[in-house]
Amino acid sequence: MWKPHALAKPHSNQLDLRMGDKVQSTVELIGVPVGTNGKVILANGFNWQRYRVLFDNGVEMGDLDGRHLQAVGRAAKRLAKAAKAASRR
Repeated sequence: MWKPHALAKPHSNQLDLRMGDKVQSTVELIGVPVGTNGKVILANGFNWQRYRVLFDNGVEMGDLDGRHLQAVGRAAKRLAKAAKAASRR
């Protein structure tokens, strides 16, 4: 799992995905229509967490984040649960 560096200041509403999480494109990307499902194959970054995704149509694309993706399935449930727990604090 990605852990931010102690000096990193991630932006608000940053998507916290893990390798293997299922995602869906939320915008039109080159070769990837809106709503195409995919799988996170790389999660990295220092101050900006970004992802490389292999989409179901065979296109692989990097440097994607919350502006381009939304979590689906178990990943979406995990993020909703984490957001709910954070809002209770």
